[in-house]
Amino acid sequence: MGNGTRFRDTPVAARGTPEEVWQSWLGSVHCPPIPLKDCDRMVVVAPHPDDEVLGVGALMATTATAGVPVQVVAVTDGGASHPQSPTLPPAALAAARIAESNRATALLGVGEPLRFGLPDGGVSAHEHELTTRLVDVLTATCRAGERVWVLATWRGDGHPDHEATGRAAAEACSITGHRMVEYPVWMWHWARPGEASVPWNRIRVLAPTADILARKRRAVDEFRTQILPLSDDPRDAAILPPWVLARLMRPTERVLW
Repeated sequence: MGNGTRFRDTPVAARGTPEEVWQSWLGSVHCPPIPLKDCDRMVVVAPHPDDEVLGVGALMATTATAGVPVQVVAVTDGGASHPQSPTLPPAALAAARIAESNRATALLGVGEPLRFGLPDGGVSAHEHELTTRLVDVLTATCRAGERVWVLATWRGDGHPDHEATGRAAAEACSITGHRMVEYPVWMWHWARPGEASVPWNRIRVLAPTADILARKRRAVDEFRTQILPLSDDPRDAAILPPWVLARLMRPTERVLW
């Protein structure tokens, strides 16, 4: 389904599709709302610390505010975001990202993520293990008869860890019978409006309140290792510069239903 090289082939510095282009097009596309009333429990699976907040932070906060339990599962600790950094070695970077993630989810009214600690950049090699561990979590935490949604990065998102996470979550849902909901992150970077490889007919939208959006913004601001340079060295450049954040901080969130 996916093409895990799309993120690599469209570097962050190349800026990707500008948010104003997306806004112009999305304004003309009708998307049904996300039917949150049909969710009794939400499990959000993130390949890296920050993906869940960037992709569905407002959806998580809206759900938690409504009294629905939300559990975040962090697949990796994110230690490979700056592989050649002269400033932070992978272990220190991972520790920083875990702390950022804990603060961000707290701001959204969600408890600390459950952490699997799989290798950042190597999720596909551990896909079967990830599936098994997700099934174990779902079996242990979800009660019979609950309408459980499992949110994971889209299987076509263009980043190998994102796509492997989506595949593992889809398989776990197939085994447990829960609903799979996919959220794009890097798709907004490399895709163009009307991109044939994107199943636009599956898109559902959330228009969160101003308060929820403000909470998401505060949560995203916690990811300082990603939104700011680690140093002046080019190897420490921000992973999420302003033009990337603009696409992920728009006043709506969209998932693939």
